[in-house]
Amino acid sequence: MEHSQRPVSARVSAAPVGGRSLPEVRYPRAQTLASGPPREVEDRTTWARLLRAPEPLHALRLQGLDLSADRDLLLARDDLSDLVVLGGVLDEEVQEHLREHGAIIFPALPHAPVDPYRARLYTPQELYAGLEEEGYASTVDARAYRWFADAEVRHDAYVTVLRAIHDDAMSDALSSRVEGRRVVGVMGGHALRRGSEGFAAAALLGHRVAGTGAVVLTGGGPGAMEAANLGAWAPDEVVLADALEDLARVPDFAPNIGAWAESALALRRDAPGEWPGRLRSLGIPTWYYGHEPPNAFAQLVAKFFSNALREDLLLAHSRDGLVVLPGAAGTVQEIFQMATRLYYEVDATDRPLTPVVLVGRRHWTEELPVWGLLQALGEDRRMRKALFLVDTVDEAAAVVAGG
Repeated sequence: MEHSQRPVSARVSAAPVGGRSLPEVRYPRAQTLASGPPREVEDRTTWARLLRAPEPLHALRLQGLDLSADRDLLLARDDLSDLVVLGGVLDEEVQEHLREHGAIIFPALPHAPVDPYRARLYTPQELYAGLEEEGYASTVDARAYRWFADAEVRHDAYVTVLRAIHDDAMSDALSSRVEGRRVVGVMGGHALRRGSEGFAAAALLGHRVAGTGAVVLTGGGPGAMEAANLGAWAPDEVVLADALEDLARVPDFAPNIGAWAESALALRRDAPGEWPGRLRSLGIPTWYYGHEPPNAFAQLVAKFFSNALREDLLLAHSRDGLVVLPGAAGTVQEIFQMATRLYYEVDATDRPLTPVVLVGRRHWTEELPVWGLLQALGEDRRMRKALFLVDTVDEAAAVVAGG
């Protein structure tokens, strides 16, 4: 082979970079938004049916079940290879029998602040249990953050596995809750303070979107996220206006998370804002940002240890629209994560592209001018028609209103 006499640096080090974009390789991407596979057993009814069926039990995953009442039936079976028991309750004789026949048992960690094997989402009341009596530091939420941040535990392989199992269970529970529903994500800055016009506008947006029948999905934290969950919670604008006035007395979660959370929990206890039987909003926060507490207005909370997984699921589940209120670096990151999904048409196998609505022309064209870059990315692509720039929350709600 004849070699060039000129070094690479002489040819390219001073040459301008860029020019015509090259054609890209398109590839399918596996999506995992459906609820868990049939072999994951999370409730007693399903387990009782499988235990009494003639089919072998091997390869099932039993998640957080009390097996103490099934002792005799389990001891009588030997079709247990690759059966995985994740937590739950079972005696030592049953454990030994299961292991002898090829089952794998993950015991619970007694000192863990959360159940790694739980098969359901949290409520705000669960995460803040003990707040009134002993303060925020005693709550499940605060203890889980300390567990996550503890330097000694952080490098414990078993604890790392438990966190991953917890997050997988959260993912399954979240998918089950939103399956078959219209879901609209609302993003925005965590620094938006109660009592501000921006907070009221974000709450009105959540109220408008929930009023269309969609589930409002947020990052589950303070600021714009709390406002959107609050708006979805309120049954009408009278209740919403009163709630906004009450909450303004504790405008921020710093320096007192307890007072901030308690003001919201008290409002939920006392105001006629609950909607039994109707899922209106969800929050998806993370203990990675444990200094940002979860807001108390999401009806259900999928809280994760992994922020990367949480961010991906937050955007992937916002199938019917993503509304982005003004924010800073974290919000910009979410915009471009969603732009990547649109650019490569990750979610477009059997449905239209998700509409992405940026609210606040000046913010997104001058203060943080991402709009121009989004337009450039969308040039000659389907994503261009899925991008919207508006000024008001009413305009944004109209874009994602659905049929």
